[in-house]
Amino acid sequence: MIRVITYGTFDLLHEGHYRLLERAKRLGDYLIVGVTSEEYDQTRGKLNVVDSLMTRIENVKRTGFADEIIVEESPGQKFQDIKKYNIDIFTVGSDWAGQFDYLKDYCKVVYLDRTKNISSTMLRMKGMSIQRIGIIGTGRIANRFVPEAALVSGVNTQGVYNPHLESAQLFADKWGINAYENIEELYNASDIIYVASPHETHYEYIKQALEHGKHVLCEKPMCLNKSESEKLFELARQKGLVLFEGIKTAYCPGFIKLLGIACGGMIGAIRDVEACFTKLEGADKRELKNIKYGGSFTELGSYCLLPILKIFGHDYEDIRFETIKDSRGIDIYTKAYLRYPNGLATAICGLGVKSEGRLLISGTKGYIVVEAPWWKTNYFEVHRENPDDVERFSERFLGEGLRYEISDLLSTINGDKKKDFKLTRGDSVTMAGIMENFLHQQNRKEQE
Repeated sequence: MIRVITYGTFDLLHEGHYRLLERAKRLGDYLIVGVTSEEYDQTRGKLNVVDSLMTRIENVKRTGFADEIIVEESPGQKFQDIKKYNIDIFTVGSDWAGQFDYLKDYCKVVYLDRTKNISSTMLRMKGMSIQRIGIIGTGRIANRFVPEAALVSGVNTQGVYNPHLESAQLFADKWGINAYENIEELYNASDIIYVASPHETHYEYIKQALEHGKHVLCEKPMCLNKSESEKLFELARQKGLVLFEGIKTAYCPGFIKLLGIACGGMIGAIRDVEACFTKLEGADKRELKNIKYGGSFTELGSYCLLPILKIFGHDYEDIRFETIKDSRGIDIYTKAYLRYPNGLATAICGLGVKSEGRLLISGTKGYIVVEAPWWKTNYFEVHRENPDDVERFSERFLGEGLRYEISDLLSTINGDKKKDFKLTRGDSVTMAGIMENFLHQQNRKEQE
């Protein structure tokens, strides 16, 4: 008898789960299915699980493929189960390819191709709420997005579009999804569009997606023009759709805690915010190849502006920029200075100059410091006049952090409006206005 084992959360059981279990059963004579507990899902960073453990077990049982169902409760359990149940074959979906190769010393390991298409018709019939995601763009952030989306229950990455079909096909083959030559096909197969294309293309792609009745998550900066940002949010409102800007820091638990501490009076009245984000990139990278829309501020400015706008608001009195450019005229280091009625702020961005990237929030009773990478906030300190008076705070930051914004987007689509405060329409519109101001000043200087 060939004994097979597989594992999964199996939340909102859908066509992809059914087909995986069907193929796992075909690998042998006896199939054991491990269903993850709520506690284990939390420790491994799975977000937004809807069904209870008992419901998920019952759903797996109803497929008729499982000869035995067990509960997975800890990271080391897979090895123990292989020994305990005399397993011949361990199998999981291809989105985990390579991650369980260490088990090959104990049994055969098989990665099953994922189901590329999840039928919306089937899901509606079963009353489920799986949202199918279509991706526009195949760059680095899109490659980070796919595995993060897999850790949010209730979404399925359906396919990808790139005007260059070869790039789309390579991306699709890597992640086991569909490549669409025609963008209309992507819209028809998706409920959510994730825009991860070059900055200057965002507006048109978002507009198209909204006009096709799709919710949109767009990478930062969502827009480089204030009026365009306002138009898109108004279009989303008119159509009853959700439009999110993807600044991952805004949605991570540590940053939310940081804002609560900072604005809760612990350091008194806040009078200064300094946010710095720099990294060294090669001249061949996308960020430093686009003469008109590339550079440090358009690439990293959204991160640095975020804590400033969340703490001081949108009504700054004055803003000015100081920039260092390379020989091609591309911004490799920029400082943006903002003046508010009761405070000052500085946003520092660099792609060709390296600096100490930290976030410093100064108040009348003390200060908060978050060391780099503060944009992945998981630890910060509150300091006061007495150097020994230091309070330390920490919070988990899972993976690349993109799962937090995906989870909040899904919650908002499903009617939960309680998370809107994390990155508001006003925040995004103000950032777009600042980007527009920056680009205008840069163009004016070039003309002079």
